[in-house]
Amino acid sequence: MPESVMKKIEAIIQPFKLEHVKEALKAIHVDGMTATEVRGHGRQKGHLEVYRGREYQVDLIPKVKLEMIVSSARAEEVIQAIIKAARTGKIGDGKIFVYDVGDAIRIRNDERGDAAL
Repeated sequence: MPESVMKKIEAIIQPFKLEHVKEALKAIHVDGMTATEVRGHGRQKGHLEVYRGREYQVDLIPKVKLEMIVSSARAEEVIQAIIKAARTGKIGDGKIFVYDVGDAIRIRNDERGDAAL
């Protein structure tokens, strides 16, 4: 089976790292992305917080999910830029997922594949 021409890169990062990641991607000329505020947890399973003297479990931590489609040739460059900009070295830095994309179509003019990106 031939390798996909495009990759979807989905990165779950800490909210305070969003501007760093956006700047890093802008520096390597990644033009389009979608950012969504999400909540979740990984191995850390949340944490305890105190509010008005009472402890409560926060098990879904605020995160930001970035999604972008790039050519397969640029995927590793984009992944490394995200890692470098988002890493703190502490638990909760996030994850990156990479998917094959079969096609992309620009609605405005029917461009397909890399041309639609």
